[in-house]
Amino acid sequence: MADADAPVDLTNRDPNDLNGHLQVTFQDILAEPEHAHSADCVWINSYKCYTCSKNLCYKILTYLCGIIVAFCWGCEFALIAFNHVWIATPGFKACEIDLICCKRYYSTCLHCVLDPCCEAFGLLFSVFKKD
Repeated sequence: MADADAPVDLTNRDPNDLNGHLQVTFQDILAEPEHAHSADCVWINSYKCYTCSKNLCYKILTYLCGIIVAFCWGCEFALIAFNHVWIATPGFKACEIDLICCKRYYSTCLHCVLDPCCEAFGLLFSVFKKD
C-alpha cells in the first residue's frame, strides 16, 4: 500500500496520459469555417457558456459520484489482485504440477513407440554408406 502514502500530484493528474484522447475544450468541439462566422459577442459568450457549463457539470458529477466510483474501482482492482494472488496463480501452479504426470506418461509412450522405430531405421540406413 505504498500508493496511499505517496503525495498526490494536484498539477498533473494524468501523468501516464490515460485520457489524452479526451479532448473536450471549446476549440476541440466547436469551430466555425472561415466564411461562416457568427457575431463576435455570440462566439465569445458561447465559449464562456460552454466552458462554464462543462466545468460546473463535471465538478457536480465528481462531487456526487467521484468518491463512490473511485471506491468501486478500488474494490474492483482489489478483487482482481486477490483473484490472481489467491486463486489464479496457485491454480495454474497446481495444474502445472498435475500435468507433470501426463507429461511423463506421454513421454514414456513416445519413447516406447518411436525409439524402436528410429533405431530400426537407423540400422536400415546404416548399411548405405557413402564412398
